[in-house]
Amino acid sequence: MKSTAQVLALFAAIWCATCSFANAQTTEIVGFGDSLMAGYELPEGDGFPAVLDIALKAQGLDVHVTNAGVSGDTTTDGLARLDWSVPDGTKLVILELGGNDALRGVPPEITAQNLDAMIVSLKNRNIKIVLAGMLSPPNMGKDYEAKFNAIYPDLAKKYALPLIPFFTEGVTGHPDLQIEDKLHPNRQGVDIMVKNALPYILEALK
Repeated sequence: MKSTAQVLALFAAIWCATCSFANAQTTEIVGFGDSLMAGYELPEGDGFPAVLDIALKAQGLDVHVTNAGVSGDTTTDGLARLDWSVPDGTKLVILELGGNDALRGVPPEITAQNLDAMIVSLKNRNIKIVLAGMLSPPNMGKDYEAKFNAIYPDLAKKYALPLIPFFTEGVTGHPDLQIEDKLHPNRQGVDIMVKNALPYILEALK
């Protein structure tokens, strides 16, 4: 029969092993969005989630970033697939949607409602969120532009979320950082997007 000291030592060993396992768990991150997240026309490994994964690991973080981007998705599409695209165990979602809404002239009120619903759903699952802001194309008119561009800062303020002000900042308008369609980033453009986004993602991972 084990002594009290032996029993306590056994419990201590189990406790330490449990703590070590918990500390060693990889932080699961999901990049949830449209073609800008999916890596449209880029080789596998050159899209935003893959490059972000490398950048975070270079910071000494034990993470795994999953690409849940679907080219062409609007916020309505994203809301419909959110639950099955973001698996249990996810700790952080980078929410990047709305660009296709603006290109298609979806009323900003609908875009805002869909993003709001996705944020609420993720928060109810205790998943942290980094919101990736988008801007309306200038050809949509001043009224549309003002309403659409306010969506992301308003939601970030409402839910106290880290906000990447404009997901393609420094890439949009620079053909040398885009593929031939002049809409989507090439690998060099993705590098800039990751560099811009990294402080906000690190903040969320604290």
